[in-house]
Amino acid sequence: MSSESLVLFFIVGAVLVGGAILFSSFIAPKSTNPQKSEAYECGIPTTGLSWLQFNVGYYLFALLFLIFDVEVVFLLPWAVVMKEVGLVAFVEIMIFFFILGLGLLYAWKKHALIWE
Repeated sequence: MSSESLVLFFIVGAVLVGGAILFSSFIAPKSTNPQKSEAYECGIPTTGLSWLQFNVGYYLFALLFLIFDVEVVFLLPWAVVMKEVGLVAFVEIMIFFFILGLGLLYAWKKHALIWE
């Protein structure tokens, strides 16, 4: 692929993305209702300030769950090709589990898994 076609590819991509954003800003419904800027609390009117700062532990816990949940997705392709690849696939998944275990150990040592 030549450099001219690569530049053209990025220009066309930027124009299409920019055009889609611009087009959606024109056709999107606009509301000036002051209720639109309030935080949504399941239909219950808010009392007090709606903008609260949550403990960073909640975000860490959610990120750890997401990381380990997504990593499970990588087990399916491994399980499909395990029989054909053999020992190489087994060693690779053991390395994968070791790195995953190191991440879990790190989170455990940093007390990121303690729910307070």
